[in-house]
Amino acid sequence: MKKIILIAFALLLGLNIHAQRRRNTTNTIPQTNREPTEEEIAKREREIEERKEEYVDNFLTTLEADEFQKHIIKQKILSFFDEKMVIFKTEFNHSIDRKSAIEKLENTHFKELEDLISEDDMTKIQDMIKGDFDEKEVVKEKKKKRKRKKRKKDKD
Repeated sequence: MKKIILIAFALLLGLNIHAQRRRNTTNTIPQTNREPTEEEIAKREREIEERKEEYVDNFLTTLEADEFQKHIIKQKILSFFDEKMVIFKTEFNHSIDRKSAIEKLENTHFKELEDLISEDDMTKIQDMIKGDFDEKEVVKEKKKKRKRKKRKKDKD
């Protein structure tokens, strides 16, 4: 009886060790960290631009302005994002300097639009700048509208 228990214990111990060794040897392919190629960088920049355009377009659907005003607002928002990226890429001695530069940009960039657009739209723009714009709700509303239009077409 002792021999059977000893053999079973040794067998379980041996199988456990074998399984652990086999698991460690399956990952023998070395993972190299390489620099992205020029094509990958260009592709990523294009994707970022497309995503930025989509984000701004989704935001513009929430505004009550006419097409001309929306076009001007879109140009201002895109230039705001570009200037903000320039600030982030600029090296500052202190993070306080960067924060003050961003605050100054946020406070002064849209001053020209205050006379052009309504008060409600201006508060929406300020909320979007602060990061309070929820794009998911806008996308859901667009999907609902598409479904309604499709149902109407199917009924007709």
